Amino acid sequence: MARAMFEYTKTVLKKVSFNSDLFCKELEKALNRLLPYEVEELTIWLKIFTANKPELYSCMALIRK
Repeated sequence: MARAMFEYTKTVLKKVSFNSDLFCKELEKALNRLLPYEVEELTIWLKIFTANKPELYSCMALIRK
């Protein structure tokens, strides 16, 4: 079940990546829902996913909190 939530989170983040505000809100929700080791995995995935999307860099600050 937990793995399904992680995959669902990635799917949602991909779908809302066109809007940085939505992306930040969904990322914040994900950080509250996921388990600590899943947050680490999500961080790695986000660094790769946002590498060519500078408009989403501001959302990465949520991870560093």
